[in-house]
Amino acid sequence: MTQTVLILGASGRFGHNASLAFKQAGWQVRHFDRQKDTLREAVHGVQVIVNAWNPPYPDWAKQVPRLHAQVIEAARTVDATVIIPGNVYVYGPDNEAVWHSSTPHLARNPLGRIRIDLEAAYRDSNVRTIILRAGDFLDTRESGNWFDMILAKPLPKGVFRYPGRTDIPHAWAYLPDLTRAAVLLAEQRDKLNRFEDIPFPGYTLSGQQMRDALSEIAGRDLRLKQVNWLPFRIMSPFWKLAACLLEMRYLWNTPHELGSERFDDLLPEFEVTPVHTALRRAISWQDQKPSSVPVSTSTQTSR
Repeated sequence: MTQTVLILGASGRFGHNASLAFKQAGWQVRHFDRQKDTLREAVHGVQVIVNAWNPPYPDWAKQVPRLHAQVIEAARTVDATVIIPGNVYVYGPDNEAVWHSSTPHLARNPLGRIRIDLEAAYRDSNVRTIILRAGDFLDTRESGNWFDMILAKPLPKGVFRYPGRTDIPHAWAYLPDLTRAAVLLAEQRDKLNRFEDIPFPGYTLSGQQMRDALSEIAGRDLRLKQVNWLPFRIMSPFWKLAACLLEMRYLWNTPHELGSERFDDLLPEFEVTPVHTALRRAISWQDQKPSSVPVSTSTQTSR
């Protein structure tokens, strides 16, 4: 029997990749159209809802609770499983360096608290929920994430730009891998707990390790340059997004990686794309530009 998934936010980073992954796995994929659809009607005949809605940071306080309350209500009517791309904001800077399903949610900053409350709402609702938690994204297209907008943007000039300490571990997730995992979890949803918090281990790389890998891919030594945060501080009173980025800056100076225990229990045979392959694909959009970074054929792996 064909299974049906409803993608909320199909044009975004996670939603776009989830749509591709579910289609490849043989699912019937529906995209929610905010202009003409209602959630109550759109969920009919749906077994899984991928909730990839993600308003801009400055709108989180106003929009996130309302949007997710609507999803919870709609999912309850058909007993659908909701898959949410979780992040690491809930943990805060005061936890140990490896973050697991059982790691306490100690964030006290506004964006972190919003995510804590969001997840608590799903847990308390008893709606079938999978939080698939990941670090920063690596995409296969220029999609406005930290990697392609900040770190990789100056690569054609021989520069790798980093927003924080370059000597500490940082969690990363290659979106095709992450969404492939989402499909596999969706297919065993009836065996899972009603609420699952599943960290996706992905890659753990320091800034220096990422620079070294990209240098090997580019075939030249990339110069490591720190992000200048001063303009963000100057503009933060007038530019709300800058204030939000400053609020989350601590993650670039906090050592962290995602523990793999629960993920490995559920998907013991999952194969992660080699990190060099993922990074090569993550900068492939630059090949269309005149000053693109030359790409080698290295396929070494690292986590």
